[in-house]
Amino acid sequence: MSLGGWLELIASGLITGGVYALVALGLNLQYGLMRILNIAHGEFLMLGAFITWMAHDTLGVSPLVMVPVAFLALMGLGMLIHRLTFRQLARTSPNVDIFEARGLMASFGLMFLVQNFATQVWGADLRGYDYLATPVAVGGAQFTANKLVLLGLSLAFSIALIVTLRTTLLGKGVRALMQSPTGAQLVGIDTQRLHPLMFGVGLGLSGVAGCLLSMTYTITPAMGEPYTVTALIVITLGGFGSMPGALVGGLALGVIEALGTHFTNPSLKSLLSYSIFIAVLLWRPNGLFARK
Repeated sequence: MSLGGWLELIASGLITGGVYALVALGLNLQYGLMRILNIAHGEFLMLGAFITWMAHDTLGVSPLVMVPVAFLALMGLGMLIHRLTFRQLARTSPNVDIFEARGLMASFGLMFLVQNFATQVWGADLRGYDYLATPVAVGGAQFTANKLVLLGLSLAFSIALIVTLRTTLLGKGVRALMQSPTGAQLVGIDTQRLHPLMFGVGLGLSGVAGCLLSMTYTITPAMGEPYTVTALIVITLGGFGSMPGALVGGLALGVIEALGTHFTNPSLKSLLSYSIFIAVLLWRPNGLFARK
């Protein structure tokens, strides 16, 4: 294989991995902070994709304009869902383990609710549009401009979240709650405000991922569930609660899938991902990038 071929192969893996990382960061934020394993997380990626497609198809709005709109819309929806659902479950659950189990069941119901809503509103047909589909040559490899935009923006949002959590007062509060929820509350960190906000941010990132995906791929109401499963694999690779681990794990999984499907068979993509998932659970249950 030529140098350009290798570059194209690895870059295609990074493009896919950038989306994986963005979705996984949002899910990791929800679970690491609130112990909410949101199985419906990918459905909000789907909503972000359909909102973007509808705005472009009916109003001619640029998908790039819809990126912050999708983030804010899904963030607001996430805060509302947390207040109506998960906050009530937290109040009525006697301990964290029971809350986690109840939250998992509630998110399953939420997944089917959002899927059926999207099917009723937009139908089950594939949707798509052309945007920045012009080829761009980079180092002897060919890419469409929309995929380069997808990679750049997904990395930008991922890094922005990590930097925010590391450098701001809000981020320090989030990390304190992840490390010691009881200790963080004793020093005055208000979980009643922080939890719905961070749950909303997690869904907002998922909405951004859906917005970016709609520029490059066809979309369907059933598209979200595979991304939720992939996000769980990425979080396992990087370590639950580790944001840099989720970013590195997402990019790594994208490259591994690209290389694996190129040298074997594209139909083995899921087998490869799940094999990595099981191997990490068995030999490094805390994640490949978690500190001892």
